[in-house]
Amino acid sequence: MASLKPIAWLGDSLACLRAAPADIRSDAGYQLDLIQRGETPADFRPMPDVGAGVMEIRLHGDNEFRVFYVARFEEAVYVLHAFVKKTRATRKADIDLGRARYTVMLEARKGRT
Repeated sequence: MASLKPIAWLGDSLACLRAAPADIRSDAGYQLDLIQRGETPADFRPMPDVGAGVMEIRLHGDNEFRVFYVARFEEAVYVLHAFVKKTRATRKADIDLGRARYTVMLEARKGRT
């Protein structure tokens, strides 16, 4: 059995996910578990506008929900941002928040090495 990478929640990403409807929380948990095991989530896409290696899980329910994450580092899966997506295009504010947390994560990683 593959070992699970821990999840590092940045900012309020865990609180935002916990505020989502039960079906979204359940699906997000399952998708993140797959990622922790090194497997591929069901519905995702790269988000290079946020940062190198950033992916977006797409969760479908009464509302569309998205989770930005980075799994390319050995030590953890970093969850940068979780949010309801209300329009076809991802809001600039969500991309900017993900990008800011990505920068913070990279700086914190530099301090560890």
